[in-house]
Amino acid sequence: MRSLDLVVLVVYLVAIAVIGLRLSGRQKSAKDYFVGEGRMPWWTVCFSVVATETSVLTVISVPGGAYSGQGFGNVELALGYVIGRVVVATVLIPLYKRGGFVSAYQYLGDRFGLKLQGLASVTFVVTRLLAEGVRLFASAIPIKLLLDEFGVHTSFQIIIVVLTAITVVYTYLGGIKAVIWTDAIQMLLYLGGAVLAIAVLAGHVGGQGFTDALDAGRFRLFDTDFGFAHILTSTFALPTAILGGAIFAMASHGSDQLIVQRILATPSLRDSQKAMIGSGVFITFQFAAFSLVGALLWSYNQGRTFGQLGLKSSDNLYPNFILHALPAGISGLLVAGILGAAMGSLSSALNSMSNSTVSDVIHNFFRRTPSDRTLLTLARVMTLVWAVLMAVFASAFSDSTGNVYLTGLTIAGYTYGALLGAFLLGRLVRRANEIDSVIAFLVTVAVMTFVVRGVKIDVTTAGTTTSAGIAAQWLVPIGVIVTLVVGGALSLFHRAPEREPATALDGAAAGGAARP
Repeated sequence: MRSLDLVVLVVYLVAIAVIGLRLSGRQKSAKDYFVGEGRMPWWTVCFSVVATETSVLTVISVPGGAYSGQGFGNVELALGYVIGRVVVATVLIPLYKRGGFVSAYQYLGDRFGLKLQGLASVTFVVTRLLAEGVRLFASAIPIKLLLDEFGVHTSFQIIIVVLTAITVVYTYLGGIKAVIWTDAIQMLLYLGGAVLAIAVLAGHVGGQGFTDALDAGRFRLFDTDFGFAHILTSTFALPTAILGGAIFAMASHGSDQLIVQRILATPSLRDSQKAMIGSGVFITFQFAAFSLVGALLWSYNQGRTFGQLGLKSSDNLYPNFILHALPAGISGLLVAGILGAAMGSLSSALNSMSNSTVSDVIHNFFRRTPSDRTLLTLARVMTLVWAVLMAVFASAFSDSTGNVYLTGLTIAGYTYGALLGAFLLGRLVRRANEIDSVIAFLVTVAVMTFVVRGVKIDVTTAGTTTSAGIAAQWLVPIGVIVTLVVGGALSLFHRAPEREPATALDGAAAGGAARP
């Protein structure tokens, strides 16, 4: 019967590539390749944002987290994310749309200069390479389980290479249009899979199963432990989730080209704002759906530990249920949904990394503005380059990596504070110049590397004192503060720049529109 699952999986992989290419049309310029000439419907962009940030991390890690005691903490976290998106929609998106940019970092180039623009772009692609490597590896977990069930034993590395190759086909040829349309389809598929899993589990556990999970704290929404050490170290402590989550979302959705690029593909500022805020609403619903899957799985498995279930980690929980508790064909469809999440984030990452490399780095080496054909060729070449590097990085991870969702958040903690801090420095400190911003940026990355890797806080749990790292949501606020303090202090040692930020921005429409 597993052969039916494999047939479903193969049909899905072929169909999504064909659909993506047919809906994208022929790309005629770099701007069309990167932002679809700014003509994409806001609702497809909204779905694309959701699919891009959700990836396989949410699909397989959130159910495992809810099962192990986090409850609905991710929904609490999503409330902070919504607040952060509202701020981005009202403060940062107008800057990008008014400037006619195709990259978020073109604003930094306009405000401070090409050095910071290039530095921010390089930082973005390195961070993406690492973070997407975790995501790509995670996507191979359910595929390997399925192949093992079928008797086909292969390595994670081979699965990663095949998955990357299929994704790069429509990303290379179809550009952002193919990415956005396939993202929208894939989001509906994996979200529909979660709803189907909930229906199946609810039928198995019945009303008593809901009651048992509720009594065991698997439906807990708010973590109201306000101990200072707990707030600093727990991802789901209420202040951490709301305040830290809001600032984290400002960085991930306001200064990360992965998300900003999609928003710039809409035809108007209002459409961009609707796509941004709407994505927050959908993310909240998704976290609730996948958390509910985890809570019901706890009742379904009668609260047994992952070890008792024969699982290596919490990330194997949902894929294991899909493969062993659902009918053949349905299992393949839900695994395809997980693949959809993986391919959506991967295609988005490849296109945005290519965009940032060409628009923010390579483009600045040309003395004359290159032709559209040249830029389009460069964009496609860089898509292939990043695809190869992505597969290499993903192959370096192993199934002992740990919870991939929290691993992804921690990787972002190294650089998100510096990126968001650079944007806020440009808006809040008018005296700051390019040298101030570059030094502040580099100092922040160095400080955050020390904080992420070296700073531990003593936490008392059940009478035992242990050490824990700072919660991922606090890494961005710390980085922002370091950037503003260093950049602001340096700005006191020189005159204010003659070119005011507002003047630079007003003139950006002409310059920015001419860029790829």
